[in-house]
Amino acid sequence: MEGPVCLVGNGANGELEVNPAALEILRGVAQPVVVVAIVGLYRTGKSYLMNSLAGKQRGFSLGSTVQSHTKGIWMWCLPHPRRPGHTLVLLDTEGLGDVEKGDTKNDVWIFALAVLLSSTLVYNSKGTIDQFAMDQLHFVSELTEHIKVKAQGGDNVEEDTEFVRFFPSFVWAVRDFTLELRIEGQLVTEDQYLEHALALRKGELGSVMEFNLPRQCIRNFFPTRKCFVFVQPTSRQEMGQLDSLPTSALDPQFLDQTRRFCDYVFHCSHVKTVKGGIPVNGKRFGSLVQSYVGTIRSGQVPCLDNAVTAMAAIENEAALREAMAHYAAGMGALRLPAELAELSAAHGTHEGDALRLFMQRSFKDEEQEFQKQLVAGIMERYADILAENEAVSEQTCRALLEELSAAMQQRLSAGLYSQPGGYQAYDRDQTQVLTNNPALGHLWSQAEEALEQFLAGKKAEAEAVLKADNLLTEAEKHVEKQKAEMLEQQRKVAEEKRLQTEQLLKDQERSHQENVKQLEAKVAEELASARQEAERALESKLKEQEAMLQKGFVEKARLMEDEISGLRREIRRLGSVPTSCTVILCNFVLVTSLFCASVSPL
Repeated sequence: MEGPVCLVGNGANGELEVNPAALEILRGVAQPVVVVAIVGLYRTGKSYLMNSLAGKQRGFSLGSTVQSHTKGIWMWCLPHPRRPGHTLVLLDTEGLGDVEKGDTKNDVWIFALAVLLSSTLVYNSKGTIDQFAMDQLHFVSELTEHIKVKAQGGDNVEEDTEFVRFFPSFVWAVRDFTLELRIEGQLVTEDQYLEHALALRKGELGSVMEFNLPRQCIRNFFPTRKCFVFVQPTSRQEMGQLDSLPTSALDPQFLDQTRRFCDYVFHCSHVKTVKGGIPVNGKRFGSLVQSYVGTIRSGQVPCLDNAVTAMAAIENEAALREAMAHYAAGMGALRLPAELAELSAAHGTHEGDALRLFMQRSFKDEEQEFQKQLVAGIMERYADILAENEAVSEQTCRALLEELSAAMQQRLSAGLYSQPGGYQAYDRDQTQVLTNNPALGHLWSQAEEALEQFLAGKKAEAEAVLKADNLLTEAEKHVEKQKAEMLEQQRKVAEEKRLQTEQLLKDQERSHQENVKQLEAKVAEELASARQEAERALESKLKEQEAMLQKGFVEKARLMEDEISGLRREIRRLGSVPTSCTVILCNFVLVTSLFCASVSPL
């Protein structure tokens, strides 16, 4: 992308709507995405930081007046500067608190969307982290009213404890910072400054609880937090032209702070994931945006469970279509008629490739619903190809036999077989047609039935020649020979059918083993992702518990023990991959076996 485009805007009726052009761009991003969103009050310089992350002086609009310049959410997709094979998605959001909007409803949803869509959330403010700054961050305290984890049931308090598993990392960027980083006479780091500002007060009074609420939310909801302070980049007179000023005109300290901020974001921002630790690419990200905005437009609260379910359905359906198309294209390139061994080998190759394509794109395929559809679709297509191959083979063989026997037909029409010894001549010529023509050989194994029908069709013709033959006694011997040949041909047809049936059963068993193998690998991969998600949450909870103990909040630390114990149990359970897979695999084995048994080999 040469520049940003609007991802989410306001329609004519004022409701949020997704820009189709942005979705089309995302559909072309197959790589995993690292999503960095910035939120904050309007006219605080958010867009400059986003342009810095893009490595550009211009891109996101900076504006130069007291009016909010960015409307909605704007998106810029770029190759990640530090992670090959990944795409960096930058989201610049509409400034919060714009008095021209009249109400804060839009602000709340913009903030909630930034949290739901990002893997790193940057909160941008000016001056210092004081109570005023905390008051402006009231949106974080309202997240519990605008985001749900579970589709049904569940207590809001219980859901709050789950936020840390799915929420982005939190970065507080303090702009135009003029104070010295010193607390009680001691120099402190930016992170220590943030932790001091987020310190809780003891007590149960309403004023204490009001003071603690936004701080507690930041501590509980976001898995990691980081702080950067920035001096004013240039004089106030030149701030309106920040995107056109040369680097030499900016404060060197500001440039160094911006560089450190970008380095941290590039290095520490994770790939965007959804519930279960499932990584998100551009296509999935677009589905998430549509799901969340659609829910908001309907008057409902965005739900992580529902969004993932909707995204999985879209992706799995697409994965199924893509895998089936790959198999069909591969098998469609075969030239028919072909030997059964060639068809079987091609089927095995293209089915394995189709399964791998499906597994790469699919996720949360509950009870392997879509994988079963893929197996059934491939087997149905394979059966159609085998039937088509038989039909083409038989048709080709018949045409060839007719062509090869054309000279016999001419002799028959000329009466050359209607004389003494004519039957022997007829039998000799027919044998010559069937045994001494290389063109028929490569079709033989595929067209025994056509050959049987050819011989049966010649029976009446041979009997007519026999009646005209004066050497009746010798001719009768040839009749017996013909009967024996017909019986042998019928035996060959039956044997060919048996071999085809055996090959089809082998194909089905191979297909079954390949499906189980790839399913086991996929389940192990998803369990590993879920475990990483739980480990990330556990690490955050342990740090917060330690901080509570250090500050003397013993009761709060004790109350966190149940969450921590639950996460540890979950991690142990997820680490036992073979045990976790057993039920799923057995279910799939049963269904596949029943399906294979129901398919009648040709």
